[in-house]
Amino acid sequence: MLLAPLALLCSALTTAGAVTVYGQIPLAQTAPNFPHPTLHAYDRTVLTPPPVPSPPPAPSYTLNLQRDANAVNGLSIPHVGGSFWGFSIEMSVVSQVLGKNSSFLQVPFLNLMANLQQRSGGVVIRIGGNTQEFAAQVPLGSLPDGRTFSKEDSGINSTTKTPAVIYTPDMFYMTNNISSLVNVKWFFGIPFNDSVNWRLTIAESAEAILGDNLLGLQAGNEPDFYQQFGRRVTYSPQQYTDEFGQLIQAIQANDNIPVKNNLIGPSVSTIVWAPELVWDTGFIDLYKDHLYCLSVEHYQQNNCAALTGGGPGNPILNPQDLIASYLHHGEAISLVNIYLNSTMLAQKAGKPFIMFETNTASCGGFAGISDSYGAALWALDYGFQMAYGNFTHALMHIGGQNVYYNPFTSPPTNETSYNQWTVGGIYYATIIIAEALGTTNTSQVVDLFGNNNNDFTPSYAIYENGQLSKVAIFNYVDDQTGASDSQVTLSVPAGVPSTVQVKYLTSSLEGGRSTVTLGNQFEVDGRFKGNLNVTTINCNTGANTCTVPVPAPGFALVFFDSSSPALTIGQASQTFTTTAYTQRHNTATYDSSTIAQSQGRSGKTRQSLAGTSADDKVSAARSQMEGLGKAVGLGALLMSSAWLLGASLY
Repeated sequence: MLLAPLALLCSALTTAGAVTVYGQIPLAQTAPNFPHPTLHAYDRTVLTPPPVPSPPPAPSYTLNLQRDANAVNGLSIPHVGGSFWGFSIEMSVVSQVLGKNSSFLQVPFLNLMANLQQRSGGVVIRIGGNTQEFAAQVPLGSLPDGRTFSKEDSGINSTTKTPAVIYTPDMFYMTNNISSLVNVKWFFGIPFNDSVNWRLTIAESAEAILGDNLLGLQAGNEPDFYQQFGRRVTYSPQQYTDEFGQLIQAIQANDNIPVKNNLIGPSVSTIVWAPELVWDTGFIDLYKDHLYCLSVEHYQQNNCAALTGGGPGNPILNPQDLIASYLHHGEAISLVNIYLNSTMLAQKAGKPFIMFETNTASCGGFAGISDSYGAALWALDYGFQMAYGNFTHALMHIGGQNVYYNPFTSPPTNETSYNQWTVGGIYYATIIIAEALGTTNTSQVVDLFGNNNNDFTPSYAIYENGQLSKVAIFNYVDDQTGASDSQVTLSVPAGVPSTVQVKYLTSSLEGGRSTVTLGNQFEVDGRFKGNLNVTTINCNTGANTCTVPVPAPGFALVFFDSSSPALTIGQASQTFTTTAYTQRHNTATYDSSTIAQSQGRSGKTRQSLAGTSADDKVSAARSQMEGLGKAVGLGALLMSSAWLLGASLY
C-alpha cells in the first residue's frame, strides 16, 4: 500500500480518538474516475507495493548514539538550518503558483510558505528552469490585460516542450512583496541562449527591486543538454566555462548590476557531463570570486519517453517496475555519492553547494509514485542524505498542471472560483526536514547505517549546537500484519532524558486518499487542520535507552530536547486570508502604490489564481456534499503539525 496518492490522516501509535475525514474517496477508485483525466497533477493512479523483503530487516535493533558531536565521526558541516529543502518553480508557471501580479498574490502559497518559515526561519525559491533560457523582459504595462507574464513558442523542439516566457518587471515586485510577508529569498536565471548579446535586464531588475531578497543568479540551466536540445551546434565543458567568463565580463561592464559576485553554476544535469568535467576546466579557481554557490541538477529517474513516445534505446518506463527503487536507502546514497567530490571542492572554495533542481523524475514524474506517501519518504531520505553529504540546499521542482510531482498545485483555471489547492506528499517532507534541522543554523547530520546497514530501515542523527538533538528513523517495508514493525532502541551512554517526544509520518489503509492536515484535493488553503499531537515515549534512565516503535511503513522523528520549538508548532502563527477578489478567486492584495510547462509544460495563456475557501453558497454546498464532519475511528489522533498520512502508500 505504499504509494496511493496522498491521504493524510494523522495517527500516533499510543493514543486513540476520532478524526474528521474530508471528502473520503474509496480506496479502490483508480485513474479513470479522477476528476481531471488529462491533468497529471490530479491523477489518482494506485500501484501495487513491493513485497516484504526476503530476508526481512530485523524488527528490533539498537542505534548506538553519542550525546556530544565531538565524539561522532563523519558528521556533516553545519547547515543553514531548516530551510534546506526549498523550491524550484518553472518560470512559465509563476502566475499559477505565486499570483497574477504584484497586487494579487496567491493566499495558499503564502500560507504554505508561512508553515515552513515558522519551522525553519525562511524559505529559498528559484524561479527558472528550461524556460529561463529564452525569457525576455518587456516594459511594465506592455502585455495585454495588464498581465505580468505571457508565453510564446521558443522555437526549440526540446523534450520538455519549453515555451519562451515574456515578463514585465512586475515579476520582481511580486516576489519582493511576497518577501515582505514571509521570509522568502530568491534565485533567478540569466538567459543563456545567446552568449553574444547577453540579456541582462533580469539581473538589473532583480537587483534593483529585490535587493537583499535576491540571493543569486543562475548562469546556464543544464548546459550539458545544450547540444542535444539544439541550443548550441556543438558544446563542451570548456565552451561553457568560456561563456561563463564572457558573462562575467558583461556584468562587470554593466553599471546597472551593482552586485558582481552572485552567479550560480554550472548546474549540470550529470547525465551528459559529470561535474568534474567542468571543474577540470579550472572553473572554480577562475570564477570563485564571482560565485554565490556551485550547483547541480539531478532527478532519480526520467519519464521523458512518455512525452516523446519512446523508441529504440528510449523505452517508456512502467511506474510499477520502479516503485522499489524509491523505497530503498541505497538509492538515496547512490544519488548523493556522485557529488561527494564536488561538495568537498565547494568547501575548499568556501562556497555553498546546492541541488538546484530535483524531484522524483524529470519530465513530470510518474503516476502513482510522485504524489504519494512513498514519495514523501523518498524526499525525506534523499534530503537527509544530501545534508549528510554537505549540500547546503536542495530545491524541489514545481511544474504546471501536467506533472505528477508538484509539492502543491493550484486548481485548473476555470475552477478557481470554487476549488482550492492540492498538496502533494513531497510538501510534507519539506515540513519535516524543516523541523528536524530547525532554526539554529548549527544542525549537523550523520547517517547511522543502523540495523546492520539495512536499506529498508535507514536512520539519521541530527546534532544542534554540538549536542544530540533528534533521530530520524525510517521503515520502508509495507506490511499490514505488524510483523515488520520496528522496535528501535536508542542507546546513549552519556544518558537519556526520562522521556522523548516523537512525531510520526505513517500510512493507514483506512485513510483512503483524504487529508486532514492540510486538506484533500481542491481543499487546501495552506493552513493546517486538526490538533497538534506528539507521542511521548518513556525512557529507561538506568540503562540509558529509549525504545521507539516505528510501523511498517512509517517514519519517526525523535526529539531529545523537550524544549524544542518544533514540538509546539502546529499551524503557523501568522496566516493569510482573502482581502480581495478577482473573478471570485481568493487572493491577497498588496498596495499598488508601492509598485513604481513540468519544466514549462502548461497552458499558454493560463493565469490561474486559485484561492482559499470561497465565501459563497457553492463552496458551502460542495463542502457538505463531500462529507465534512464524517467521523472515522482509527485508533489515532490528528497531528496537524504536519504529518501523519492515513493513506495506502501506493
